[in-house]
Amino acid sequence: MAKAFGFVAYGGPEQQEFLDRPTPVPGPGTVRIRVVAAGVNPADWKKRQGRFGTEAAPPVVMGSEAAGVVTAVGPDAGGFRVGDEVFGTAPGGAFAEEALLAARTTAHKPRTVGFAEVAALPVAAATAYDALDQLAALGLHSGQALLIVGAAGGVGTAAAQIARGRGLHVLGTAGEGSADHVRSLGATPVRYGPGVAERLRGVAPDGVDAVLDLVGGDAVREVAAALRTPGRLVSTTDPATAAELGGAYVLRDHTAAPLAALAELVAAGTLDPHITARYPLDRAAEAMAEVEGGHARGKLILEMSRP
Repeated sequence: MAKAFGFVAYGGPEQQEFLDRPTPVPGPGTVRIRVVAAGVNPADWKKRQGRFGTEAAPPVVMGSEAAGVVTAVGPDAGGFRVGDEVFGTAPGGAFAEEALLAARTTAHKPRTVGFAEVAALPVAAATAYDALDQLAALGLHSGQALLIVGAAGGVGTAAAQIARGRGLHVLGTAGEGSADHVRSLGATPVRYGPGVAERLRGVAPDGVDAVLDLVGGDAVREVAAALRTPGRLVSTTDPATAAELGGAYVLRDHTAAPLAALAELVAAGTLDPHITARYPLDRAAEAMAEVEGGHARGKLILEMSRP
Protein backbone atom coordinates (compact mmCIF):
# COMPACT_ATOMS: atom_id res chain seq x y z
CA MET A 1 0.00 0.00 0.00
CA ALA A 2 1.07 3.58 -0.67
CA LYS A 3 0.18 6.60 1.47
CA ALA A 4 -1.58 9.43 -0.36
CA PHE A 5 -3.52 12.62 0.33
CA GLY A 6 -6.79 13.41 -1.39
CA PHE A 7 -10.50 13.99 -0.97
CA VAL A 8 -13.32 11.54 -0.27
CA ALA A 9 -16.17 13.75 -1.54
CA TYR A 10 -16.46 16.94 -3.56
CA GLY A 11 -16.60 20.05 -1.38
CA GLY A 12 -14.47 21.95 1.11
CA PRO A 13 -11.27 21.15 3.01
CA GLU A 14 -13.22 18.94 5.42
CA GLN A 15 -13.39 16.35 2.61
CA GLN A 16 -9.59 15.97 2.53
CA GLU A 17 -7.85 13.10 4.28
CA PHE A 18 -4.99 10.63 4.01
CA LEU A 19 -5.62 7.54 1.94
CA ASP A 20 -4.03 4.12 1.76
CA ARG A 21 -3.93 3.16 -1.90
CA PRO A 22 -2.60 0.04 -3.61
CA THR A 23 0.79 0.57 -5.19
CA PRO A 24 -0.15 1.64 -8.74
CA VAL A 25 0.72 -0.61 -11.67
CA PRO A 26 1.85 1.27 -14.80
CA GLY A 27 -0.30 0.67 -17.84
CA PRO A 28 0.43 1.54 -21.47
CA GLY A 29 2.26 4.83 -21.86
CA THR A 30 2.92 5.37 -18.14
CA VAL A 31 5.78 5.06 -15.70
CA ARG A 32 5.59 4.61 -11.93
CA ILE A 33 7.77 6.75 -9.72
CA ARG A 34 8.67 6.93 -6.07
CA VAL A 35 7.61 10.51 -5.51
CA VAL A 36 10.25 12.78 -4.02
CA ALA A 37 8.45 16.11 -4.48
CA ALA A 38 5.11 17.41 -5.74
CA GLY A 39 3.90 20.89 -6.59
CA VAL A 40 0.84 22.44 -4.94
CA ASN A 41 -1.46 24.57 -7.11
CA PRO A 42 -4.76 26.46 -6.84
CA ALA A 43 -6.15 23.95 -9.36
CA ASP A 44 -5.86 21.26 -6.67
CA TRP A 45 -8.50 22.78 -4.37
CA LYS A 46 -10.60 23.90 -7.32
CA LYS A 47 -10.74 20.29 -8.50
CA ARG A 48 -11.84 19.23 -5.00
CA GLN A 49 -14.63 21.78 -5.20
CA GLY A 50 -15.81 20.26 -8.49
CA ARG A 51 -15.01 23.32 -10.60
CA PHE A 52 -13.59 21.11 -13.35
CA GLY A 53 -16.46 18.61 -13.21
CA THR A 54 -17.23 15.73 -10.91
CA GLU A 55 -16.78 12.77 -13.24
CA ALA A 56 -13.99 11.22 -11.17
CA ALA A 57 -15.49 9.14 -8.38
CA PRO A 58 -13.91 9.85 -4.96
CA PRO A 59 -11.66 9.05 -3.27
CA VAL A 60 -9.36 11.12 -5.50
CA VAL A 61 -5.64 11.66 -4.91
CA MET A 62 -4.82 15.35 -5.20
CA GLY A 63 -1.97 17.04 -7.06
CA SER A 64 -0.78 16.93 -10.65
CA GLU A 65 2.94 17.83 -10.61
CA ALA A 66 5.41 15.20 -9.45
CA ALA A 67 9.13 14.47 -9.53
CA GLY A 68 10.84 11.29 -8.44
CA VAL A 69 12.63 8.10 -9.35
CA VAL A 70 11.22 5.57 -11.82
CA THR A 71 10.36 2.25 -10.17
CA ALA A 72 8.47 0.57 -13.04
CA VAL A 73 7.88 1.19 -16.74
CA GLY A 74 4.66 0.32 -18.54
CA PRO A 75 4.24 -0.85 -22.14
CA ASP A 76 4.81 1.77 -24.83
CA ALA A 77 6.67 4.05 -22.43
CA GLY A 78 9.97 4.03 -24.26
CA GLY A 79 12.86 6.24 -23.24
CA PHE A 80 12.61 5.44 -19.54
CA ARG A 81 14.11 2.81 -17.28
CA VAL A 82 14.05 1.99 -13.60
CA GLY A 83 16.24 4.41 -11.65
CA ASP A 84 15.72 7.40 -13.96
CA GLU A 85 15.14 10.73 -12.21
CA VAL A 86 12.12 12.32 -13.88
CA PHE A 87 9.28 14.80 -13.51
CA GLY A 88 5.96 15.42 -15.18
CA THR A 89 2.19 15.31 -14.80
CA ALA A 90 0.42 12.67 -12.73
CA PRO A 91 -3.12 12.07 -14.06
CA GLY A 92 -4.00 9.89 -11.06
CA GLY A 93 -2.65 12.32 -8.46
CA ALA A 94 0.77 13.43 -7.23
CA PHE A 95 0.34 13.77 -3.46
CA ALA A 96 1.42 10.20 -2.83
CA GLU A 97 4.42 8.05 -2.03
CA GLU A 98 4.03 6.32 -5.42
CA ALA A 99 2.45 7.82 -8.53
CA LEU A 100 1.99 7.17 -12.22
CA LEU A 101 3.25 9.70 -14.75
CA ALA A 102 2.13 9.94 -18.35
CA ALA A 103 5.27 9.14 -20.36
CA ARG A 104 4.28 11.65 -23.04
CA THR A 105 4.49 14.48 -20.53
CA THR A 106 7.45 13.19 -18.52
CA ALA A 107 10.96 14.60 -18.82
CA HIS A 108 14.32 13.59 -17.40
CA LYS A 109 15.57 15.75 -14.54
CA PRO A 110 18.95 17.42 -15.11
CA ARG A 111 21.51 16.24 -12.56
CA THR A 112 22.21 19.79 -11.43
CA VAL A 113 18.56 20.61 -10.63
CA GLY A 114 16.73 19.45 -7.50
CA PHE A 115 13.55 17.39 -7.40
CA ALA A 116 11.61 20.21 -5.76
CA GLU A 117 12.63 22.66 -8.46
CA VAL A 118 11.43 20.48 -11.34
CA ALA A 119 8.25 19.52 -9.48
CA ALA A 120 7.36 23.21 -9.60
CA LEU A 121 7.37 23.36 -13.42
CA PRO A 122 4.65 21.26 -15.14
CA VAL A 123 1.62 23.52 -14.48
CA ALA A 124 2.30 27.26 -14.18
CA ALA A 125 5.73 27.42 -15.80
CA ALA A 126 4.72 25.16 -18.69
CA THR A 127 1.61 27.26 -19.29
CA ALA A 128 3.79 30.38 -19.44
CA TYR A 129 6.25 28.68 -21.80
CA ASP A 130 3.50 27.57 -24.20
CA ALA A 131 1.88 31.03 -24.21
CA LEU A 132 5.19 32.75 -24.98
CA ASP A 133 5.89 30.28 -27.80
CA GLN A 134 2.47 31.12 -29.20
CA LEU A 135 3.26 34.84 -29.09
CA ALA A 136 6.63 34.18 -30.72
CA ALA A 137 4.81 32.41 -33.56
CA LEU A 138 2.76 35.61 -33.96
CA GLY A 139 5.97 37.58 -34.44
CA LEU A 140 7.04 38.65 -30.96
CA HIS A 141 10.83 38.73 -30.81
CA SER A 142 13.83 39.92 -28.83
CA GLY A 143 13.95 43.64 -28.18
CA GLN A 144 10.20 44.10 -28.20
CA ALA A 145 7.88 44.93 -25.30
CA LEU A 146 5.54 42.42 -23.64
CA LEU A 147 2.80 43.33 -21.17
CA ILE A 148 1.80 40.59 -18.72
CA VAL A 149 -1.62 41.21 -17.21
CA GLY A 150 -1.34 39.72 -13.72
CA ALA A 151 2.41 39.34 -13.46
CA ALA A 152 2.72 38.49 -9.76
CA GLY A 153 1.10 35.04 -9.77
CA GLY A 154 2.63 31.67 -10.56
CA VAL A 155 2.24 31.83 -14.35
CA GLY A 156 3.27 35.49 -14.43
CA THR A 157 6.36 34.89 -12.30
CA ALA A 158 7.54 32.22 -14.73
CA ALA A 159 6.49 34.14 -17.84
CA ALA A 160 8.37 37.29 -16.85
CA GLN A 161 11.60 35.38 -16.33
CA ILE A 162 11.29 33.33 -19.51
CA ALA A 163 10.46 36.45 -21.51
CA ARG A 164 13.42 38.33 -20.07
CA GLY A 165 15.62 35.38 -21.00
CA ARG A 166 14.38 35.76 -24.57
CA GLY A 167 15.45 39.39 -24.66
CA LEU A 168 12.01 40.93 -24.24
CA HIS A 169 11.28 44.11 -22.31
CA VAL A 170 8.62 43.06 -19.81
CA LEU A 171 5.95 45.13 -18.12
CA GLY A 172 3.47 43.60 -15.71
CA THR A 173 0.28 44.72 -14.00
CA ALA A 174 0.15 43.87 -10.32
CA GLY A 175 -1.06 45.16 -6.98
CA GLU A 176 0.95 47.75 -5.10
CA GLY A 177 2.10 45.11 -2.62
CA SER A 178 3.53 42.97 -5.43
CA ALA A 179 5.49 45.72 -7.18
CA ASP A 180 8.82 44.72 -5.61
CA HIS A 181 8.26 41.09 -6.59
CA VAL A 182 7.61 42.11 -10.20
CA ARG A 183 10.75 44.24 -10.21
CA SER A 184 12.75 41.30 -8.87
CA LEU A 185 11.75 39.39 -12.00
CA GLY A 186 13.33 42.06 -14.18
CA ALA A 187 9.96 43.53 -15.16
CA THR A 188 8.46 47.00 -14.83
CA PRO A 189 5.39 46.98 -12.54
CA VAL A 190 2.23 48.84 -13.49
CA ARG A 191 -0.35 49.12 -10.71
CA TYR A 192 -3.67 47.63 -11.78
CA GLY A 193 -7.06 49.15 -11.00
CA PRO A 194 -8.69 52.46 -12.02
CA GLY A 195 -6.28 54.50 -14.12
CA VAL A 196 -4.16 51.53 -15.20
CA ALA A 197 -4.30 52.55 -18.88
CA GLU A 198 -2.90 55.99 -18.05
CA ARG A 199 -0.16 54.51 -15.85
CA LEU A 200 0.75 52.12 -18.64
CA ARG A 201 1.08 55.01 -21.10
CA GLY A 202 3.40 56.66 -18.60
CA VAL A 203 5.92 53.81 -18.79
CA ALA A 204 5.22 52.69 -22.37
CA PRO A 205 4.08 55.79 -24.31
CA ASP A 206 4.50 53.98 -27.64
CA GLY A 207 2.50 50.98 -26.52
CA VAL A 208 3.53 47.33 -26.30
CA ASP A 209 4.17 44.68 -28.93
CA ALA A 210 2.23 41.84 -27.27
CA VAL A 211 -0.02 41.08 -24.33
CA LEU A 212 -0.04 37.93 -22.23
CA ASP A 213 -3.30 37.93 -20.28
CA LEU A 214 -3.44 35.91 -17.05
CA VAL A 215 -6.54 37.58 -15.57
CA GLY A 216 -9.18 38.16 -18.25
CA GLY A 217 -12.24 40.40 -18.30
CA ASP A 218 -11.92 44.13 -17.72
CA ALA A 219 -8.33 43.76 -16.50
CA VAL A 220 -7.19 43.02 -20.05
CA ARG A 221 -9.79 45.19 -21.79
CA GLU A 222 -8.48 48.25 -19.95
CA VAL A 223 -4.97 47.85 -21.39
CA ALA A 224 -5.74 46.35 -24.80
CA ALA A 225 -5.54 49.76 -26.50
CA ALA A 226 -1.79 49.80 -25.79
CA LEU A 227 -1.26 46.85 -28.15
CA ARG A 228 0.54 48.08 -31.28
CA THR A 229 -0.05 44.91 -33.30
CA PRO A 230 -3.73 43.91 -33.29
CA GLY A 231 -4.29 40.28 -32.40
CA ARG A 232 -0.93 39.68 -30.73
CA LEU A 233 -2.63 38.74 -27.49
CA VAL A 234 -2.78 35.34 -25.78
CA SER A 235 -4.89 34.58 -22.72
CA THR A 236 -4.47 31.66 -20.34
CA THR A 237 -7.76 32.28 -18.55
CA ASP A 238 -10.45 34.00 -20.67
CA PRO A 239 -10.96 32.73 -24.25
CA ALA A 240 -14.09 34.84 -24.78
CA THR A 241 -12.44 38.17 -23.97
CA ALA A 242 -9.33 37.17 -25.92
CA ALA A 243 -11.46 36.52 -29.00
CA GLU A 244 -13.34 39.79 -28.44
CA LEU A 245 -10.00 41.63 -28.54
CA GLY A 246 -8.79 39.75 -31.62
CA GLY A 247 -6.46 37.47 -29.67
CA ALA A 248 -6.42 33.76 -28.88
CA TYR A 249 -6.57 31.32 -26.01
CA VAL A 250 -3.34 29.56 -25.06
CA LEU A 251 -2.52 26.41 -27.01
CA ARG A 252 -0.94 23.85 -24.68
CA ASP A 253 1.84 21.61 -26.00
CA HIS A 254 1.09 18.64 -23.70
CA THR A 255 4.40 16.91 -24.41
CA ALA A 256 7.64 16.62 -22.48
CA ALA A 257 9.41 19.16 -24.71
CA PRO A 258 8.44 22.31 -22.76
CA LEU A 259 9.29 20.60 -19.47
CA ALA A 260 12.75 19.64 -20.67
CA ALA A 261 13.34 23.19 -21.93
CA LEU A 262 12.15 24.68 -18.63
CA ALA A 263 14.44 22.41 -16.62
CA GLU A 264 17.38 23.56 -18.70
CA LEU A 265 16.42 27.18 -18.00
CA VAL A 266 16.47 26.39 -14.28
CA ALA A 267 19.85 24.68 -14.66
CA ALA A 268 21.19 27.74 -16.48
CA GLY A 269 19.93 30.12 -13.79
CA THR A 270 17.51 31.84 -16.17
CA LEU A 271 14.39 30.61 -14.37
CA ASP A 272 13.89 30.53 -10.62
CA PRO A 273 10.83 28.45 -9.60
CA HIS A 274 10.47 30.72 -6.52
CA ILE A 275 9.85 27.95 -4.02
CA THR A 276 8.82 29.67 -0.81
CA ALA A 277 7.70 26.76 1.37
CA ARG A 278 8.28 23.02 1.61
CA TYR A 279 6.02 20.70 3.57
CA PRO A 280 6.30 16.98 4.32
CA LEU A 281 3.43 14.84 3.03
CA ASP A 282 1.92 14.54 6.51
CA ARG A 283 1.38 18.34 6.47
CA ALA A 284 -0.36 18.37 3.10
CA ALA A 285 -3.52 19.88 4.59
CA GLU A 286 -1.51 22.91 5.78
CA ALA A 287 -0.03 23.42 2.33
CA MET A 288 -3.48 23.21 0.76
CA ALA A 289 -4.88 25.70 3.28
CA GLU A 290 -2.12 28.20 2.49
CA VAL A 291 -2.80 27.99 -1.25
CA GLU A 292 -6.59 27.96 -0.91
CA GLY A 293 -6.52 30.93 1.45
CA GLY A 294 -4.69 33.01 -1.13
CA HIS A 295 -1.79 33.67 1.24
CA ALA A 296 0.88 31.78 -0.70
CA ARG A 297 3.55 33.86 -2.46
CA GLY A 298 5.63 31.74 -4.79
CA LYS A 299 5.55 27.98 -5.14
CA LEU A 300 4.68 25.48 -2.40
CA ILE A 301 6.13 21.98 -2.54
CA LEU A 302 5.31 18.72 -0.78
CA GLU A 303 8.34 16.53 -0.14
CA MET A 304 7.55 12.82 0.17
CA SER A 305 10.91 11.11 0.47
CA ARG A 306 14.65 11.53 0.13
CA PRO A 307 16.11 11.14 -3.38
